[in-house]
Amino acid sequence: MSEHQNLVVVEKKNQLPMVIDDNGVYTYLEKIKAFPVLTEEEEKKLIYDFQTKGDLASAQKLITSHLRLAAKIALTYRRYGLPMSDVISEANLGLMQAVKKFDMNKKVRLATYAIWWIKAAINDYILRSWSLVKIGTVAAQKKLFYNLNRIKARLGIYENKELEPKVVKQIANELMVDEKEVTEMNRRIGGDSSLNVSIGDDEDGHEKLDLVIDKRENIEAKLAGREEQRYKAKILAECLQKLNDREQYIIKKRMLTDNPCTLDDIGAYFNISRERVRQIEKKAFEKLSAEVKKAMAA
Repeated sequence: MSEHQNLVVVEKKNQLPMVIDDNGVYTYLEKIKAFPVLTEEEEKKLIYDFQTKGDLASAQKLITSHLRLAAKIALTYRRYGLPMSDVISEANLGLMQAVKKFDMNKKVRLATYAIWWIKAAINDYILRSWSLVKIGTVAAQKKLFYNLNRIKARLGIYENKELEPKVVKQIANELMVDEKEVTEMNRRIGGDSSLNVSIGDDEDGHEKLDLVIDKRENIEAKLAGREEQRYKAKILAECLQKLNDREQYIIKKRMLTDNPCTLDDIGAYFNISRERVRQIEKKAFEKLSAEVKKAMAA
């Protein structure tokens, strides 16, 4: 049995608690409190039984005892604008990988090792979900995503607010990326404060956006930017047509909408498992990315 199949069996056979949707997050958090915290000796025995005997019941106990850790880490990603239920699910997958890969010779507790896998799984999910928004800048996105907060902390910037131009320039130079990319990633990570908010009680429809004066970009530049966005949207639409109907549906519902569907929602729609949806999504995304890069290079 493959490593991936092992993890799926643990998840299905032992009926681990699942987050049905974002409304069920609180219920899920309450449920996982029931699982006991393991002592170091209990943990070692369970790891030994799983790794040497293939005991899936031991793997289940290891996973369930660390679900609170996975959820705690997942909740720190609330401001990223993605379904919390999916973020927790990704965290749990990272936890399962940690249980599978753990080496007792490292002389650390499973929790210490699992933190890395949990964060890696969530980060990968976020980057997959975001990368279609800015075509062709995946490498730059990753560099920014993993380093922006670290550099801001070094500079003594802890608030989620717009960065000053000189700071943007400094970060862009250090990471060798465009200043525009720095500004955009800072907004994504920090959570944008919407400008489409009505001002006052009048019925004129005035919004905060109406009061913002753009001193950096003239109208020609704006029109050129819009034209570029239309071009990219056209390329994306054409490349989407090269996916089959099911792949198109999953990509659109998961990545190209303001309110992404959960894996469970799509699984119910197609009458397949959430894990199968995840596999199709990953394959479709890779196929679409390759088509987009090919089209942009033409």
